[in-house]
Amino acid sequence: ARRATSEARRMLTTLVLGAVAFSGGSRVGLSRSRVAMSSRSEEPWNSDIIAKTTMSKMDLESATGTKSAAVAAPAAPKAAAASSSGKQDFLEANPYWDVTNIPLNTYKNKTPFTGKVISCKRMVGPAATGETCHIVIGHEGKMPYWEGQSFGVIPPGTNPKNGKPNSVRLYSIASSRYGDDMTGKTGSLCVRRATYTDPETGKDDDSKKGVCSNFLCDAKPGLAVTMTGPSGKVMLIPEQTPTADLIMVATGTGIAPYRAFIRRLFVEKTPAGEAYKGQAWLFLGVANTDSLLYDDEWQASLKTHPKNFRLDYALSREQNNKAGGKMYIQDKVEEYAEEIFAKLDGGAHMYFCGLKGMMPGITDMLERVATSKGLKWSEKLEELKHKGQWHVEVY
Repeated sequence: ARRATSEARRMLTTLVLGAVAFSGGSRVGLSRSRVAMSSRSEEPWNSDIIAKTTMSKMDLESATGTKSAAVAAPAAPKAAAASSSGKQDFLEANPYWDVTNIPLNTYKNKTPFTGKVISCKRMVGPAATGETCHIVIGHEGKMPYWEGQSFGVIPPGTNPKNGKPNSVRLYSIASSRYGDDMTGKTGSLCVRRATYTDPETGKDDDSKKGVCSNFLCDAKPGLAVTMTGPSGKVMLIPEQTPTADLIMVATGTGIAPYRAFIRRLFVEKTPAGEAYKGQAWLFLGVANTDSLLYDDEWQASLKTHPKNFRLDYALSREQNNKAGGKMYIQDKVEEYAEEIFAKLDGGAHMYFCGLKGMMPGITDMLERVATSKGLKWSEKLEELKHKGQWHVEVY
């Protein structure tokens, strides 16, 4: 009887292992116990991540019945297939560009979701004007989102002005729908720590610092984060037109949605990336070289997709504009005004994300160029908005 039981367990173990390797259906009693990550920089958002599933002793005992164990929820079959094939297609609409069922406001202020911080890392150099962090938050696959959307974060505590709980803050999501680990169970934020320095004393005044940005930038792995969303449809990629050029203008952390765009189009093996034939042109404005965000990722995409990706920086403290003044984002965009207008006439989509203070300079510059071309800017802008080519998300 003992030999028969041992033989039965051996056969069952073989069947279970075979099912893990070959089954496209659900996995019972098995869980992802360890994820091995290998990359040059060992950062969780590095695109060279290699994941593999191994079985722990507890998993094996659960699968073979040697100890009692609860039955695990079925795993998504396409997700398992994507892990082995390297393709990211298990979170796609059908067809992939259909926005009919985009996730929208799944979690609201009164019924928020609780995520957990996976990692929080400073991502700027020592001479940067302020601290910016890349924060990866786990959502267990329960808070799906699309590129161009935002998460709301409700920091703990109360507002000292009214004694009420802190209100929600919106942050553009800086990862594709698959997350930096490509499991579809995480989302990333790009957050600059907001501080206030007293001009008279030269010292930081903690009473005036940004409540939510400091909460997030101080986060440690495992910290609970109260979240709402995802929200927004203004900044979506026009995937139904894969030949459309994308002109992306950002200041500082406004880079977040464009990182999601670029990962989807040029880093991950998605249907959108395979179909894309246009040019994605990124303009980023920051103070200096140490303040650049995700530069290593942009350089990698330039090497892999030189015809489809283009990059220009405006470094206000290191570069001069044509008039000899500081190089701001509108100055850099103006250098290519003729080409940008031609692209817009050809159906390109233009995006703006970052501090709202950049928009007057941008629109004034575009109005000057339009006037020089014999165009009325107000009419041209209305045309772009009507055709869905003008996307603005500023704060």
